[in-house]
Amino acid sequence: MLPWTDRKGQISPLKLIVFLALFGPVLWVAWQGWQGDLAPKPVNEAIHQIGSWTVRLLLISLAVTPLRSIVHWPRLVDVRRMLGVGAMAYALLHFALYILDQGGDLWRVASEIVLRIYLTIGFVALLGLVALGATSTDGMVRRLGAVRWNKLHRTIYLLTVLSLAHSFLQSKVDVTEPVLMTGLFLVLMGHRALHKRGFRGMASLAGLAIACAVLTALIEAGWYAAKTGVDAGRVLAANLTIDISMRPSMWVLLAALALVPLRFLGERRSPTRVAQPVARPSRA
Repeated sequence: MLPWTDRKGQISPLKLIVFLALFGPVLWVAWQGWQGDLAPKPVNEAIHQIGSWTVRLLLISLAVTPLRSIVHWPRLVDVRRMLGVGAMAYALLHFALYILDQGGDLWRVASEIVLRIYLTIGFVALLGLVALGATSTDGMVRRLGAVRWNKLHRTIYLLTVLSLAHSFLQSKVDVTEPVLMTGLFLVLMGHRALHKRGFRGMASLAGLAIACAVLTALIEAGWYAAKTGVDAGRVLAANLTIDISMRPSMWVLLAALALVPLRFLGERRSPTRVAQPVARPSRA
């Protein structure tokens, strides 16, 4: 079965669009390199950009399940595996570029992974993503069994946490992107927790948005206070103004609040309870 076809072998417009879109970021980075826009350290800049897209794709893959239930679009699950494999591919490219940046010296790469904690964390996350990618086929589902397969693939949550930690530690000073990604991760995990406990209304989503925005602001303030000595109060205060730029907590709030109208539209699109698809192993 080709990546852009469904189980009947027919072309799926949704899968085709997502498959082509997965090439967008790497082509954009390549174009920047061709134009000289990655200077003065092209490989190093490419490493960071591809690494950022790895985390983004992880979060997009985790967003499939919440969005499927919010907008009542069961077929959305068809692209989840593709997004996960795409994240793995970007993680491998991220690592390959790092090897290139080290002059192809594998001994040096290995020693750096052992000696630098953020590289150790990133390498563990990479190995985990490769393991999930290697077992993402239907054949591996049958070989492992549904229970063991699902248990293995639920480690995606831990691997995402490790990826976010790697992103924080390698960013050192400016952690705007890692903070934003962490806030969005909190939204996705918070939605799962609420959904599991039966809180699925628009009011619950609004409350989740506010809670995650506050947590995001606290994470940002705590990080800067611990790593740079900046007064946490000043960072928190910056989250209450948009005079200069919007802080990650504000973007998290807007992104999470966007789920409220989506829920409304989803309920209008399918006011009755949508029949559940046939159970099959999936990454929750």
